[in-house]
Amino acid sequence: MNERRHHDAACVTWTGNAGLGRFALPAYSRAHDIVASGKPVISGSSDPSVRGDPSRWNREERLLASLSARHQPWYLGLCAEAGVVVLAYEDRAEGWMVEEASGAGQFTRVLLKPRVVLASESCLETARAPHHAAGQKWFIARSVNFPIDHEPSLVLAE
Repeated sequence: MNERRHHDAACVTWTGNAGLGRFALPAYSRAHDIVASGKPVISGSSDPSVRGDPSRWNREERLLASLSARHQPWYLGLCAEAGVVVLAYEDRAEGWMVEEASGAGQFTRVLLKPRVVLASESCLETARAPHHAAGQKWFIARSVNFPIDHEPSLVLAE
């Protein structure tokens, strides 16, 4: 078997201590910074519904962005291999979650809604197939336990 292995690392540091530590749920901030070597800091928090700071990226938004950002290069690469010329690509990812009475929860579905601008009408049908193929190959999609669906909008350049 010919396989390549990858390793990534990140550091998450809680920055929400207001000087009192974490002594009660409402008494501390969920603020944290995410750092990876040589990259800008990502300011994170929890979702505002669980006392998070709405001006910071929450974990659910980061997961959606990660899924979307990983689908995009696979899709564009497969389009290039098929001779499809993509002029622009924008994805508005959405996720659905369920929270159980115990407080545990999970994502139940993610929908990627890429808007793809194509150079030629002759590429319209060919440009649909790579969405499914891309989802079969990328690491993150193969690592989650919920469906990732695609609802692409293919448009021609003006």
